[in-house]
Amino acid sequence: MGVTLKQVIKNLDAFPRAEDHLLHKTQSGALVSVIGIVIMVTLFLHELGYYLSTYTVHQMSVDLKRGENLPIHINMTFPSLPCDVLSVDAIDMSGKHEVDLDTNIWKLRLNSYGHIIGTEYISDLVEKEHAHHNHDHDKDHHEDSEQKIHLQTLDESTENTIKKVKQALTDGEGCRVYGTLDVQRVAGNFHISVHGLNIYVAQMIFGGAKNVNVSHVIHDLSFGPEYPGIHNPLDDTTRILHDTSGTFKYYIKVVPTEYRYISKEVVPTNQFSVTEYFSPMNDHDRTWPAVYFLYDLSPITVTIKEERRSFLHFITRLCAVLGGTFAVTGMLDRWMYRLMESLTKPKAKTRSGSR
Repeated sequence: MGVTLKQVIKNLDAFPRAEDHLLHKTQSGALVSVIGIVIMVTLFLHELGYYLSTYTVHQMSVDLKRGENLPIHINMTFPSLPCDVLSVDAIDMSGKHEVDLDTNIWKLRLNSYGHIIGTEYISDLVEKEHAHHNHDHDKDHHEDSEQKIHLQTLDESTENTIKKVKQALTDGEGCRVYGTLDVQRVAGNFHISVHGLNIYVAQMIFGGAKNVNVSHVIHDLSFGPEYPGIHNPLDDTTRILHDTSGTFKYYIKVVPTEYRYISKEVVPTNQFSVTEYFSPMNDHDRTWPAVYFLYDLSPITVTIKEERRSFLHFITRLCAVLGGTFAVTGMLDRWMYRLMESLTKPKAKTRSGSR
Protein backbone atom coordinates (compact mmCIF):
# COMPACT_ATOMS: atom_id res chain seq x y z
CA MET A 1 0.00 0.00 0.00
CA GLY A 2 2.83 2.36 0.96
CA VAL A 3 4.75 1.48 -2.18
CA THR A 4 1.74 2.09 -4.34
CA LEU A 5 1.15 5.52 -2.74
CA LYS A 6 4.75 6.51 -3.32
CA GLN A 7 4.49 5.44 -6.92
CA VAL A 8 1.36 7.54 -7.43
CA ILE A 9 3.10 10.56 -5.92
CA LYS A 10 6.10 10.01 -8.20
CA ASN A 11 3.83 9.93 -11.21
CA LEU A 12 2.59 13.41 -10.26
CA ASP A 13 6.10 14.82 -10.63
CA ALA A 14 5.94 17.45 -13.44
CA PHE A 15 9.73 17.80 -13.54
CA PRO A 16 11.20 14.33 -14.24
CA ARG A 17 14.95 13.99 -14.69
CA ALA A 18 16.08 14.17 -18.26
CA GLU A 19 17.84 11.25 -19.89
CA ASP A 20 21.61 11.31 -19.68
CA HIS A 21 22.16 11.92 -23.37
CA LEU A 22 20.00 15.05 -23.17
CA LEU A 23 22.31 16.56 -20.59
CA HIS A 24 25.24 16.65 -22.98
CA LYS A 25 26.24 20.14 -24.08
CA THR A 26 26.35 20.57 -27.85
CA GLN A 27 27.07 23.36 -30.30
CA SER A 28 23.51 23.24 -31.63
CA GLY A 29 22.17 23.59 -28.10
CA ALA A 30 24.41 26.59 -27.51
CA LEU A 31 23.12 28.23 -30.70
CA VAL A 32 19.49 27.66 -29.71
CA SER A 33 20.22 28.98 -26.19
CA VAL A 34 21.72 32.20 -27.54
CA ILE A 35 18.77 32.70 -29.89
CA GLY A 36 16.33 32.04 -27.02
CA ILE A 37 18.09 34.53 -24.71
CA VAL A 38 18.02 37.24 -27.39
CA ILE A 39 14.33 36.64 -28.04
CA MET A 40 13.47 36.68 -24.32
CA VAL A 41 15.42 39.89 -23.66
CA THR A 42 13.78 41.59 -26.65
CA LEU A 43 10.30 40.52 -25.60
CA PHE A 44 10.97 41.51 -21.99
CA LEU A 45 12.02 45.04 -23.00
CA HIS A 46 8.97 45.29 -25.27
CA GLU A 47 6.63 44.23 -22.46
CA LEU A 48 8.32 46.59 -20.01
CA GLY A 49 7.89 49.53 -22.40
CA TYR A 50 4.27 48.48 -22.99
CA TYR A 51 3.64 48.45 -19.23
CA LEU A 52 5.32 51.82 -18.59
CA SER A 53 3.48 53.53 -21.47
CA THR A 54 0.07 55.07 -20.91
CA TYR A 55 -3.14 54.84 -22.89
CA THR A 56 -6.11 57.19 -23.05
CA VAL A 57 -9.74 56.60 -22.17
CA HIS A 58 -12.41 58.91 -23.62
CA GLN A 59 -15.53 59.79 -21.66
CA MET A 60 -18.39 62.10 -22.60
CA SER A 61 -20.72 64.08 -20.38
CA VAL A 62 -22.94 67.16 -20.49
CA ASP A 63 -20.99 70.43 -20.41
CA LEU A 64 -21.97 72.24 -17.20
CA LYS A 65 -19.46 75.10 -17.38
CA ARG A 66 -20.86 78.60 -16.97
CA GLY A 67 -19.40 82.06 -16.98
CA GLU A 68 -16.01 81.09 -18.38
CA ASN A 69 -14.17 82.72 -21.24
CA LEU A 70 -13.11 81.02 -24.45
CA PRO A 71 -9.48 81.64 -25.51
CA ILE A 72 -8.90 81.78 -29.28
CA HIS A 73 -5.27 81.59 -30.43
CA ILE A 74 -4.69 83.13 -33.85
CA ASN A 75 -1.63 83.08 -36.09
CA MET A 76 -2.36 84.05 -39.71
CA THR A 77 -0.59 85.69 -42.63
CA PHE A 78 -2.21 87.87 -45.30
CA PRO A 79 0.43 88.12 -48.04
CA SER A 80 -1.53 90.64 -50.16
CA LEU A 81 -2.90 93.09 -47.58
CA PRO A 82 -0.88 95.67 -45.58
CA CYS A 83 -1.34 95.87 -41.83
CA ASP A 84 -2.78 99.41 -42.05
CA VAL A 85 -5.99 98.15 -43.68
CA LEU A 86 -6.55 94.98 -41.65
CA SER A 87 -8.91 94.98 -38.67
CA VAL A 88 -9.94 92.23 -36.28
CA ASP A 89 -13.54 92.20 -35.06
CA ALA A 90 -15.13 89.83 -32.55
CA ILE A 91 -18.88 89.40 -32.22
CA ASP A 92 -20.87 87.16 -29.90
CA MET A 93 -24.54 86.40 -29.34
CA SER A 94 -24.72 87.73 -25.79
CA GLY A 95 -25.74 91.22 -26.87
CA LYS A 96 -23.13 92.85 -24.66
CA HIS A 97 -20.79 95.62 -25.73
CA GLU A 98 -17.33 94.79 -24.44
CA VAL A 99 -14.23 96.82 -25.22
CA ASP A 100 -10.77 95.21 -25.25
CA LEU A 101 -11.80 92.04 -23.41
CA ASP A 102 -8.39 90.73 -22.28
CA THR A 103 -7.29 90.84 -25.88
CA ASN A 104 -3.70 90.68 -27.06
CA ILE A 105 -3.36 90.88 -30.84
CA TRP A 106 -0.22 91.84 -32.72
CA LYS A 107 0.27 92.73 -36.37
CA LEU A 108 3.62 92.23 -38.08
CA ARG A 109 4.38 94.07 -41.30
CA LEU A 110 5.92 91.79 -43.92
CA ASN A 111 7.77 92.72 -47.09
CA SER A 112 7.23 90.94 -50.39
CA TYR A 113 9.68 88.23 -49.29
CA GLY A 114 7.78 87.55 -46.04
CA HIS A 115 10.37 89.16 -43.77
CA ILE A 116 9.22 91.24 -40.78
CA ILE A 117 9.72 94.98 -41.23
CA GLY A 118 7.52 96.39 -38.47
CA THR A 119 5.31 95.58 -35.47
CA GLU A 120 2.01 97.00 -34.27
CA TYR A 121 -0.07 96.19 -31.19
CA ILE A 122 -3.85 96.30 -31.58
CA SER A 123 -5.49 97.76 -28.49
CA ASP A 124 -8.75 98.94 -30.03
CA LEU A 125 -10.46 95.59 -30.64
CA VAL A 126 -14.14 95.94 -29.90
CA GLU A 127 -16.72 93.24 -29.33
CA LYS A 128 -19.86 94.72 -30.80
CA GLU A 129 -23.51 93.81 -30.48
CA HIS A 130 -24.50 91.18 -32.99
CA ALA A 131 -27.75 92.90 -33.91
CA HIS A 132 -26.00 96.10 -34.93
CA HIS A 133 -22.85 94.67 -36.49
CA ASN A 134 -23.48 92.35 -39.42
CA HIS A 135 -20.75 92.56 -42.03
CA ASP A 136 -22.66 90.30 -44.39
CA HIS A 137 -25.05 93.24 -44.87
CA ASP A 138 -22.80 96.18 -44.07
CA LYS A 139 -24.53 98.61 -46.41
CA ASP A 140 -25.57 100.95 -43.59
CA HIS A 141 -22.20 100.56 -41.91
CA HIS A 142 -20.42 101.96 -44.94
CA GLU A 143 -23.10 104.39 -46.10
CA ASP A 144 -22.98 106.26 -42.77
CA SER A 145 -19.23 106.63 -43.14
CA GLU A 146 -19.65 107.77 -46.72
CA GLN A 147 -22.06 110.51 -45.68
CA LYS A 148 -19.64 111.71 -43.02
CA ILE A 149 -16.68 111.81 -45.38
CA HIS A 150 -18.64 113.85 -47.92
CA LEU A 151 -19.55 116.40 -45.28
CA GLN A 152 -15.92 117.30 -44.85
CA THR A 153 -12.87 117.32 -47.02
CA LEU A 154 -10.15 114.75 -46.53
CA ASP A 155 -7.80 115.86 -43.81
CA GLU A 156 -4.05 115.59 -44.16
CA SER A 157 -3.72 112.45 -42.01
CA THR A 158 -6.28 110.58 -44.13
CA GLU A 159 -4.48 111.56 -47.33
CA ASN A 160 -1.18 110.41 -45.83
CA THR A 161 -2.77 107.10 -44.84
CA ILE A 162 -4.07 106.57 -48.38
CA LYS A 163 -0.65 107.31 -49.87
CA LYS A 164 1.05 105.06 -47.35
CA VAL A 165 -1.27 102.11 -48.02
CA LYS A 166 -1.05 102.52 -51.79
CA GLN A 167 2.74 102.50 -51.55
CA ALA A 168 2.59 99.38 -49.35
CA LEU A 169 0.36 97.65 -51.93
CA THR A 170 2.79 98.62 -54.68
CA ASP A 171 5.69 97.23 -52.66
CA GLY A 172 3.82 93.95 -52.11
CA GLU A 173 3.58 94.26 -48.33
CA GLY A 174 1.72 91.65 -46.32
CA CYS A 175 0.67 91.31 -42.71
CA ARG A 176 0.86 88.64 -40.05
CA VAL A 177 -1.81 88.70 -37.33
CA TYR A 178 -1.26 86.70 -34.17
CA GLY A 179 -2.29 86.71 -30.54
CA THR A 180 -5.18 85.66 -28.32
CA LEU A 181 -8.84 86.63 -28.28
CA ASP A 182 -10.49 86.00 -24.92
CA VAL A 183 -14.20 85.96 -25.74
CA GLN A 184 -17.31 84.92 -23.85
CA ARG A 185 -18.25 81.26 -23.90
CA VAL A 186 -21.19 81.68 -26.26
CA ALA A 187 -21.67 81.31 -30.01
CA GLY A 188 -20.21 84.07 -32.11
CA ASN A 189 -17.63 84.87 -34.75
CA PHE A 190 -14.47 86.81 -35.31
CA HIS A 191 -13.28 88.03 -38.66
CA ILE A 192 -10.29 89.72 -40.22
CA SER A 193 -11.06 92.18 -42.99
CA VAL A 194 -10.80 95.78 -44.22
CA HIS A 195 -14.09 96.69 -42.52
CA GLY A 196 -12.27 99.09 -40.22
CA LEU A 197 -11.72 101.44 -43.18
CA ASN A 198 -14.13 104.16 -44.18
CA ILE A 199 -15.96 103.07 -47.34
CA TYR A 200 -14.80 106.13 -49.27
CA VAL A 201 -11.20 105.67 -48.16
CA ALA A 202 -11.38 101.97 -49.05
CA GLN A 203 -12.66 102.87 -52.53
CA MET A 204 -9.80 105.30 -53.04
CA ILE A 205 -7.23 102.71 -51.94
CA PHE A 206 -8.49 99.61 -53.73
CA GLY A 207 -10.75 101.04 -56.45
CA GLY A 208 -13.47 98.50 -55.59
CA ALA A 209 -14.18 95.48 -53.42
CA LYS A 210 -13.12 93.05 -56.17
CA ASN A 211 -9.53 94.30 -55.82
CA VAL A 212 -9.27 93.30 -52.14
CA ASN A 213 -7.27 90.08 -52.03
CA VAL A 214 -7.94 88.19 -48.80
CA SER A 215 -5.53 85.34 -49.58
CA HIS A 216 -4.31 83.94 -46.28
CA VAL A 217 -2.28 81.26 -44.56
CA ILE A 218 -3.51 79.91 -41.20
CA HIS A 219 -0.41 78.88 -39.28
CA ASP A 220 -2.26 78.11 -36.07
CA LEU A 221 -5.84 78.35 -34.89
CA SER A 222 -6.82 76.75 -31.59
CA PHE A 223 -9.27 77.20 -28.75
CA GLY A 224 -7.08 76.44 -25.78
CA PRO A 225 -3.78 74.86 -24.74
CA GLU A 226 -2.46 71.80 -26.55
CA TYR A 227 -2.42 68.27 -25.17
CA PRO A 228 -0.84 65.04 -26.50
CA GLY A 229 -2.53 63.87 -29.67
CA ILE A 230 -4.58 67.01 -30.35
CA HIS A 231 -5.29 67.84 -33.99
CA ASN A 232 -6.29 71.34 -35.05
CA PRO A 233 -7.73 70.90 -38.56
CA LEU A 234 -6.99 74.45 -39.74
CA ASP A 235 -3.27 74.46 -38.93
CA ASP A 236 -1.08 75.09 -41.99
CA THR A 237 -4.08 75.88 -44.19
CA THR A 238 -3.24 77.95 -47.30
CA ARG A 239 -5.84 79.75 -49.39
CA ILE A 240 -4.40 81.87 -52.22
CA LEU A 241 -6.64 83.74 -54.68
CA HIS A 242 -5.61 84.62 -58.22
CA ASP A 243 -7.51 87.22 -60.28
CA THR A 244 -10.58 86.94 -58.05
CA SER A 245 -11.84 87.93 -54.64
CA GLY A 246 -14.48 86.85 -52.19
CA THR A 247 -15.33 85.96 -48.62
CA PHE A 248 -14.07 82.91 -46.76
CA LYS A 249 -16.23 81.44 -44.02
CA TYR A 250 -15.08 78.73 -41.62
CA TYR A 251 -17.95 77.18 -39.65
CA ILE A 252 -16.43 75.77 -36.47
CA LYS A 253 -18.00 73.42 -33.91
CA VAL A 254 -16.06 73.71 -30.63
CA VAL A 255 -16.06 70.68 -28.33
CA PRO A 256 -15.07 71.39 -24.68
CA THR A 257 -12.32 68.98 -23.64
CA GLU A 258 -10.44 68.07 -20.47
CA TYR A 259 -7.16 66.16 -20.59
CA ARG A 260 -6.19 64.39 -17.36
CA TYR A 261 -2.55 63.33 -17.13
CA ILE A 262 -1.45 60.27 -15.18
CA SER A 263 -0.06 62.72 -12.60
CA LYS A 264 -3.65 63.99 -12.01
CA GLU A 265 -2.88 67.32 -13.71
CA VAL A 266 -5.94 68.58 -15.61
CA VAL A 267 -5.70 70.69 -18.78
CA PRO A 268 -8.99 72.40 -19.77
CA THR A 269 -9.04 73.03 -23.51
CA ASN A 270 -11.19 72.55 -26.63
CA GLN A 271 -11.21 70.50 -29.82
CA PHE A 272 -13.06 71.57 -32.93
CA SER A 273 -14.25 70.46 -36.33
CA VAL A 274 -14.63 72.82 -39.29
CA THR A 275 -16.52 73.24 -42.54
CA GLU A 276 -15.19 75.70 -45.12
CA TYR A 277 -17.17 77.85 -47.55
CA PHE A 278 -16.00 80.41 -50.12
CA SER A 279 -18.29 83.02 -51.66
CA PRO A 280 -16.82 84.80 -54.74
CA MET A 281 -17.48 88.49 -55.28
CA ASN A 282 -20.20 89.53 -57.73
CA ASP A 283 -20.38 92.76 -59.70
CA HIS A 284 -23.46 93.88 -57.76
CA ASP A 285 -22.26 92.71 -54.36
CA ARG A 286 -22.26 95.48 -51.75
CA THR A 287 -20.16 93.60 -49.18
CA TRP A 288 -16.40 93.64 -48.86
CA PRO A 289 -14.19 90.53 -48.76
CA ALA A 290 -13.28 89.10 -45.37
CA VAL A 291 -12.24 85.92 -43.58
CA TYR A 292 -14.89 84.80 -41.10
CA PHE A 293 -14.59 82.23 -38.33
CA LEU A 294 -18.07 81.42 -37.08
CA TYR A 295 -17.97 79.22 -34.00
CA ASP A 296 -20.54 77.43 -31.88
CA LEU A 297 -20.07 75.31 -28.76
CA SER A 298 -21.10 71.70 -28.35
CA PRO A 299 -23.21 70.86 -25.26
CA ILE A 300 -21.08 67.73 -24.73
CA THR A 301 -17.69 67.81 -23.05
CA VAL A 302 -15.03 65.15 -23.68
CA THR A 303 -12.75 63.94 -20.88
CA ILE A 304 -9.54 62.21 -21.96
CA LYS A 305 -7.76 60.36 -19.15
CA GLU A 306 -4.29 58.85 -19.19
CA GLU A 307 -4.16 55.42 -17.54
CA ARG A 308 -1.50 52.78 -17.00
CA ARG A 309 -1.89 49.00 -17.18
CA SER A 310 -1.89 47.06 -13.91
CA PHE A 311 1.25 45.37 -12.58
CA LEU A 312 -0.57 42.01 -12.42
CA HIS A 313 -1.35 42.32 -16.12
CA PHE A 314 2.36 42.99 -16.78
CA ILE A 315 3.46 39.91 -14.77
CA THR A 316 0.91 37.72 -16.58
CA ARG A 317 2.11 38.80 -20.01
CA LEU A 318 5.76 38.48 -18.94
CA CYS A 319 5.30 34.89 -17.73
CA ALA A 320 3.49 33.98 -20.92
CA VAL A 321 6.21 35.49 -23.12
CA LEU A 322 9.23 34.12 -21.24
CA GLY A 323 7.71 30.70 -20.58
CA GLY A 324 6.54 30.35 -24.16
CA THR A 325 9.94 31.29 -25.51
CA PHE A 326 11.67 28.80 -23.19
CA ALA A 327 9.31 26.01 -24.23
CA VAL A 328 9.71 26.73 -27.96
CA THR A 329 13.52 26.85 -27.75
CA GLY A 330 13.51 23.57 -25.79
CA MET A 331 11.48 21.89 -28.52
CA LEU A 332 13.79 23.32 -31.16
CA ASP A 333 16.82 22.02 -29.30
CA ARG A 334 15.39 18.46 -29.09
CA TRP A 335 14.56 18.46 -32.80
CA MET A 336 18.03 19.66 -33.73
CA TYR A 337 19.63 17.05 -31.44
CA ARG A 338 17.62 14.23 -33.00
CA LEU A 339 18.40 15.52 -36.49
CA MET A 340 22.12 15.61 -35.80
CA GLU A 341 21.92 12.17 -34.19
CA SER A 342 20.16 10.69 -37.21
CA LEU A 343 22.76 12.19 -39.54
CA THR A 344 25.77 10.92 -37.57
CA LYS A 345 24.59 7.36 -36.79
CA PRO A 346 24.45 6.16 -40.44
CA LYS A 347 27.99 7.42 -40.96
CA ALA A 348 29.19 5.52 -37.91
CA LYS A 349 27.52 2.29 -39.11
CA THR A 350 29.05 2.71 -42.58
CA ARG A 351 32.54 3.05 -41.14
CA SER A 352 32.17 -0.03 -38.91
CA GLY A 353 30.85 -2.08 -41.86
CA SER A 354 33.77 -1.15 -44.08
CA ARG A 355 36.18 -2.44 -41.48
